[in-house]
Amino acid sequence: MIERTFSSPYVDIAHLLVPVLWFGLLVGVCFVAVPVKFAAPSLSLPVALDVGRVTFALFNDIEWVMLALTVVVVVFSGPHALPAIATAFLALILCVQTVWLLPVLDARVTMIMAGGAPPPSSYHLYYIAADVLKAGVLLVMVWSQASQLSRALAPAYHGRRHGIAPSVLPGQHS
Repeated sequence: MIERTFSSPYVDIAHLLVPVLWFGLLVGVCFVAVPVKFAAPSLSLPVALDVGRVTFALFNDIEWVMLALTVVVVVFSGPHALPAIATAFLALILCVQTVWLLPVLDARVTMIMAGGAPPPSSYHLYYIAADVLKAGVLLVMVWSQASQLSRALAPAYHGRRHGIAPSVLPGQHS
């Protein structure tokens, strides 16, 4: 089994499931639901933008919860550089979105809803790029943890497949 200070099988599974859940939420909200909303012909642009603003505000709160869960899981899974660096990178991206991009995009939506026309900007593209980066980091975390779990479980699986009791496999203690 993988040597960790505080780890348990539950932490190992949570270390895989939390980024998988976060990735699924990110894809579902940002890359499926929101673009589809703008394709609805009966939804006016100001209404679609208002719904988007509310959606992203709530999703931002959910992402902070997911980050907190990720931090807890990474702390309890023991000292590993990749999850710690990935979590720090996720926190940085989320901070940029929360502190800079969401307020700027909210101001633009407010201006459009009031009948104004803000000048062209790249803020939406920056937000999308940040979400793509988050998705990539989460996939790396999932791949890394799945690989670790696979390596940890391989001796037990191999032993069972050949009729060897897991307790007699090398490196395992009962």
